Amino acid sequence: MSKVTIITDEAVTVDGEVVGDRMLIDGGDLEAATGWVRKPEGLCQGAVCVPVRDAAALEVGTRIDLGGLAHALGRRSVIDLDAGIIAIARDGQDRRGALEGLVAPDFTLPDLDGRPVSLSDFAGSKRIVVAFSTWCGCRYDLPGWQALADELAPSGLKIITVAFDDDAALVRPFAEDIEIPVLLDRQHLLSELYAFSNVPTAVWIDEQGRIARPNGLAFGTDTFADFTGVTSTPTLDAIRAWVLDGTLPLSAAEAAGAVADLDEAEIDARLHFRVGAQARRDGLDAAAEQHLRIAGELAPFDFSVRRAAMPLLGEDPFGQDFLDLYDEWQAKGAPYHGVTIEGS
Repeated sequence: MSKVTIITDEAVTVDGEVVGDRMLIDGGDLEAATGWVRKPEGLCQGAVCVPVRDAAALEVGTRIDLGGLAHALGRRSVIDLDAGIIAIARDGQDRRGALEGLVAPDFTLPDLDGRPVSLSDFAGSKRIVVAFSTWCGCRYDLPGWQALADELAPSGLKIITVAFDDDAALVRPFAEDIEIPVLLDRQHLLSELYAFSNVPTAVWIDEQGRIARPNGLAFGTDTFADFTGVTSTPTLDAIRAWVLDGTLPLSAAEAAGAVADLDEAEIDARLHFRVGAQARRDGLDAAAEQHLRIAGELAPFDFSVRRAAMPLLGEDPFGQDFLDLYDEWQAKGAPYHGVTIEGS
């Protein structure tokens, strides 16, 4: 037996082996690795059970075929048999529920010290979830978000920031003296769960867990306003108006469906990114480059994939590599899964 790594919301490494074109783990490790349990009624997670129509594609004796698992669950997946890594997509129903039904899916991510923090920990409060990264100038925005959180805390606002980064040590220098939660999203879970395609992106969530304003560009300071042409004031003022008097930039009818869903290529790009990032952690440089390059080809103007891969590929996310990408992106009309606030 060797080791295989299964990436869902997080990466878990367990005993397993590759036999031909199948990646197998012991059935007893399935729940710890994926959260799913094989029962007579199917694959179960909590109260949810998915019938298994082709047991031979899922099971090899007492072992579970991970590719068969993804297929049985109706999830897209990317497998690198040589590297011993598989990434399995989330159920797209959660994302569609967010984009169309405006129901904010819960998530749990570690803070920079490894402590788990969930969106639902702040239920009953208005919440702003802000995605940023150290490969973006928005890494300097945390003091701005802290100041807004301090200003509006008496009115019940909670701000949660989430770093699309591979290592807490990269984020720590930018989080000094920051008291609002700073979470680490190594797998870019929010990019799949909420269809984020760039940073900084924020989503507003009300006290009942409903999305009050869908994904949108959101700077916490004007540090790079001269470069981006976007200032923070319209967004910060709109947040103040929502928190203080309930005014929203979009009605619920306008917000529902305002952000397009991810297509299959964009989902596959995220899976290849996760496999590539894991291969890099494992010291498998050739596999890492292969998957990260494929990810960029599948979603060439998705910064949560393409720009995020730059430091992993030895490219400069602030240098000419980025400037070339930025020009390409602008020439394509700056495609983005998100809405804008008038004036920003």
